[in-house]
Amino acid sequence: MKYYLLHRILLFAVPLIFTACTFKKSPGKRLVYIECEEGRYRLIKNGRPFLVKGAAGLSQLTTLKQVGGNTIRTWDTLGLDGILKDAAQNDLSVIVGLYMPDNQRMDEFYNNRKAVQTQFKAYKKLISRYKNHPALLCWCLGNELPFPLKPSYNGFYATFNSLVDMIHTVDPSHPVTTTMVNFQPQNIFNIKHRTNVDFISINTFGELKNLEQSLDKYEWLWDGPFLVTEWGIDGPWLEHKQTAWRAYIEETSTKKADQYLAKYQNYMPVDNGRFLGSLVFYWGQKQETTPTWFSMFDQQGNRSEAINAMQYLWTAKKSEIKTPQLNYMLLNEKGAHDNVFIKPGSTVKARVLLNDADSLKYDYEWQVQPEDWYKINNQNNSKPLKPVTPAQTGLGKTGITFTAPLKEGAYRVYVYVRGKNQTFATSNTPFYVLPNP
Repeated sequence: MKYYLLHRILLFAVPLIFTACTFKKSPGKRLVYIECEEGRYRLIKNGRPFLVKGAAGLSQLTTLKQVGGNTIRTWDTLGLDGILKDAAQNDLSVIVGLYMPDNQRMDEFYNNRKAVQTQFKAYKKLISRYKNHPALLCWCLGNELPFPLKPSYNGFYATFNSLVDMIHTVDPSHPVTTTMVNFQPQNIFNIKHRTNVDFISINTFGELKNLEQSLDKYEWLWDGPFLVTEWGIDGPWLEHKQTAWRAYIEETSTKKADQYLAKYQNYMPVDNGRFLGSLVFYWGQKQETTPTWFSMFDQQGNRSEAINAMQYLWTAKKSEIKTPQLNYMLLNEKGAHDNVFIKPGSTVKARVLLNDADSLKYDYEWQVQPEDWYKINNQNNSKPLKPVTPAQTGLGKTGITFTAPLKEGAYRVYVYVRGKNQTFATSNTPFYVLPNP
């Protein structure tokens, strides 16, 4: 408790004097640096201003370039050689993530001198190897690390700063950042006063709507440049979008595309003089609560309507590629918000409704999967679940009937609607199989 009070005193009582535009034009031949002119910060890469129009993800790089993107980010260094090579071939830049242990492992790792030294040597070798790669934009040390004030974290700060200083020495041509979850004044205070990073980066989803206000309110605390390293649709953590058994309700891919547009146009602080750019999440396909929640592509590499939305945001030009227009799904004529309970072994009817004249020309894939509750150390499961295989019969292309699983529990029925032009739309509805009486 006393450390918390000390933190509050330092945060709000210590007089802090900052001067705007502390970054000046860089002398020499630095490949990437930050400059500030007339109150505005900007990244400079190879002598030219560089506004990040990026995507968090490692695949579909050709498409990213075609629709106006210029940057990707990694969260670690696995496969970095191939990632940088592919990025360079597509004229894309890379924010390279350097993994740092967080949360449960912090005390264990940062107080282990041997482990810290091993990591330092490995990263020094890696920085030396890739510092002149043409695709490299900057280094990101850690992802969503906590930055507490407690003295027990002194080992963490010593390790963190030794790595930042090493990067600045070995590779002075590329800046260093770190990310936090949302705009957190306490974290920013500690990042500013206890680390040596060049700029801050923020991962934010639902709180994007408050970012501009926070930047203005706490400009006295941080008046330097910032990058939005993850933003996107509302995540599966909003309690008001749950069923009675606490399964999260997912929007259709068509509604998600609208949400990408609205969030960026209404809330992204693009006119803020300290804004370096942003990266949308997630450019690829991943399992997180569902296989479709954040996935802007499907497992076959087909593109969703979200790609068209990003093309418009990055280029101000609408895509000529048409995607299926999907409204919603009904399960036994009920929607997800109706809390669909099913008897085990009963016949279930599912149908998807489209506002699309070409609906009968599309291909439809239906799946029933168990609900994905699985987490390790509060981390989402990243492995796709195996679909259950109940008996199915057709109701025309836009619907099916299937036999409900016999085992009690939470499930979802998914539909993938695919066009002939490598596009797709998707929707799912959660349901609960009741116990046998």
